[in-house]
Amino acid sequence: MIVPYRVERWNQNSAPNPAMLRHILVSEGYTVFQWGDSPGSIHPMHKNEKDESHWVVSGSIEFNIERYGNVVLEAGDRDFIPAGTYHSARVLGDEHVIYLVGEK
Repeated sequence: MIVPYRVERWNQNSAPNPAMLRHILVSEGYTVFQWGDSPGSIHPMHKNEKDESHWVVSGSIEFNIERYGNVVLEAGDRDFIPAGTYHSARVLGDEHVIYLVGEK
């Protein structure tokens, strides 16, 4: 069964806490690292060999997902990209984006 791309939107009143987000990702079996991109940064279309989850700590980033379309993730939002799914990304706005990347 192929798991589709999906997004979870942040619905808390408080800002996301990176340590808490990391703890959740690790408890779900992900290997986690923090990543940051400057305004205007672009990641060209590519695919990964492992499942990924991006969890935005601050800023906003737009992903273009094969057979899904464009989606914007902002602080607290999270996505799930199945292994082998082609995708690209670009930073939106003038703010540096910081996010956690989980791989498994």
